[in-house]
Amino acid sequence: MNNYEILFILKPDLNEEGVKNTTKAITDSVTKNGGTIKKEENWGKKQLVYPVKKAKEGYYYKLDFQAPPAAVEKLEAGYRLNADILRTMVTKR
Repeated sequence: MNNYEILFILKPDLNEEGVKNTTKAITDSVTKNGGTIKKEENWGKKQLVYPVKKAKEGYYYKLDFQAPPAAVEKLEAGYRLNADILRTMVTKR
């Protein structure tokens, strides 16, 4: 199992409940694919440097986790299909 860090930018028009539901779905997908979560950080709503899908702001959320390499590919594919996620960036630590 490898250590990974993933950063999400969520849509700015989500309310507090929507952000909680989306972040819960993100963490649940990690555990369902055989990963373990080490640390979660909610950075809040921030201004984007350039517009992403016509959004000028977004909610930043960072997750540190351990998972097998094959699980990360499945996670990235699932995150691309989620309409509430503007961008993701996965890095191996």
